[in-house]
Amino acid sequence: MKKRARVLLIDDDPDFLETTKMVLQGKYDVSMASNGEEGLKRAQVERPDVILLDVIMPLTDGFTVAECLKRDPQLSKIPVLMLTSFSERVSETTIPVSRGMSLEAEDYIPKPVTPDELLRRVGKWA
Repeated sequence: MKKRARVLLIDDDPDFLETTKMVLQGKYDVSMASNGEEGLKRAQVERPDVILLDVIMPLTDGFTVAECLKRDPQLSKIPVLMLTSFSERVSETTIPVSRGMSLEAEDYIPKPVTPDELLRRVGKWA
């Protein structure tokens, strides 16, 4: 039997974490982190197959977390899918739009995302 892929969700919105986990847990083993620092630590310990990463978070934003993941030789091959409402919320944050352009993220998924679309996009990488 094939081992289930592991997905790490990193998002500061507890409701989004829970609903996204419910969508994914039928197909994947899902772990969660509620901020960037915790997400980096979980990635180092758990070595997930895919990381779903929110952009706008307090303390450490998703772009910074993604850069740390891609610089770490042991984590750099893990696909990072950026989940974001960034384009609608650009005025609410100090993060420059140009930060996302230089990132090596494998995909950008706009929020809100339908369950079917989320499963399709994660399935491409898991």
